[in-house]
Amino acid sequence: MPSAHCPTCVTAPSVRKNALMTEDLEFPSGSKLDTTVPHSARIWNYWLGGKDNFAVDRAAGDEVIAHIPDIPIGAKSERAFLKRVVRFLVEDAGIRQFLDVGTGLPSADNTHEVAQSLEPRCRVVYIDNDPLVMAHARALLTSAPGGSCDYVEADLRQPDTILASARQTLDFSQPIGLILLGVVNHLMDDDVAYDSVAQLAQAMPTGSYLVLTHSTAEIHGEPMLRVMRETTERGGTPIRARTKKELERFFDGLDLLEPGVVTCSRWRPGPESDEPEVYLFGGVGRIG
Repeated sequence: MPSAHCPTCVTAPSVRKNALMTEDLEFPSGSKLDTTVPHSARIWNYWLGGKDNFAVDRAAGDEVIAHIPDIPIGAKSERAFLKRVVRFLVEDAGIRQFLDVGTGLPSADNTHEVAQSLEPRCRVVYIDNDPLVMAHARALLTSAPGGSCDYVEADLRQPDTILASARQTLDFSQPIGLILLGVVNHLMDDDVAYDSVAQLAQAMPTGSYLVLTHSTAEIHGEPMLRVMRETTERGGTPIRARTKKELERFFDGLDLLEPGVVTCSRWRPGPESDEPEVYLFGGVGRIG
């Protein structure tokens, strides 16, 4: 449902060290922070017991849960997917740089934390279009010694801006892990969605990887579609579902790794995993 990694929290924010309240943060002048309409990152924060949300987010979150009670399970499955993918990229593929678009509110096991726990020199650039998210990211997402983190407020529909900013931290002569978790489902127009992802992927060096997750209706069917329509009609962050076939198209021209595009819980799970299928599908493709 609403942007996951963008808000893929799996551990309630209350367990974060040095957690901040929204009112404790400083926002830049001219900030686009809007507290009158629900935002996906803040809705997910509410679902998991966080304090970084507003009344409009809580109301929207309650309506979604009424239709799809297992929404939090999907968030946890996507975060577990992220951890497995980052481990694979660092340990098996030798990736040391990550461009994470759609960061979401900080929680446990953020991209840089997983990567730097395996290789402290990893560098990560976080991108999000919500001033609340960026304020929290700058306050809470600190790099391990030897590595680096940077934070850029930008929109997925601005690939040139994202790439120009990322080049200030990342070395584009070396492979990069491009992470798009639960963010492309907020691009309603197919041409814009495919073009935005393609522009980013095509700018990545040979040996890079595209990691993408997206909401589908293949698990819940019409209830999920109804929730998405109502969220958009209410003025919240627009969101839509795409089919497995439509998601595979994002990997056109790439080497889509096994097991392909699948529900997040079924992408290379551990031997003891018994997670159910979830509404977020994901895949990993090698670039070049």
